[in-house]
Amino acid sequence: MSYAIVGFGKIGQALAHAFARKNIEVAVASRRPPEALAPQARAIGPTIVARSLRDALEADTIILAVPFGEHREVANALPSWEGKTVIDTTNSFPLTPEELDGLPSSAFVAKAFTGAKLVKGFNHLIAATLASDPIVEGGHRVVFLSSDDEDAIASVADLAKQLGFAPVTLGKLNEGGALVHARGRTWGQLIFHDLFKKEQ
Repeated sequence: MSYAIVGFGKIGQALAHAFARKNIEVAVASRRPPEALAPQARAIGPTIVARSLRDALEADTIILAVPFGEHREVANALPSWEGKTVIDTTNSFPLTPEELDGLPSSAFVAKAFTGAKLVKGFNHLIAATLASDPIVEGGHRVVFLSSDDEDAIASVADLAKQLGFAPVTLGKLNEGGALVHARGRTWGQLIFHDLFKKEQ
């Protein structure tokens, strides 16, 4: 399984730190050329590899870490997303439900990524928390996942475990996605909750 993080702002870098801690290779890409990202990527760890957007999108699993308004730009970079899993870490704040056609934000994003299996995840924690070691107080930091595809959610849950997190599945996008979205004046009930799960 190959991974890429598209977007190298605070959230993208926070997730890169998570990959580096576990020595898992991940490509990182943004609007900037790879040579502009390379020093920062190397500083995070040797498994963080700066790539062009085109090369990064060859990965099996793409972590979408761009501002919400730029998701279509990423989606348009490939003619088809068949066979790809997209992990949506975005939050649509301050857009209103009407601006999202009344859909949960990830269901709105999914429309742009034709053929992809989309999983909402890693979006409810602030970047500083996401970047820190997820093993805390004898437990693992929780990340919430939701998707309309059971196979995709299982593979992303496996990745979350590899990165040291405790994945908690919330169901489909229109169910679980609503619990972790930040949009307009409505805050999902679980947004920004920093929870830990003790090992049984």
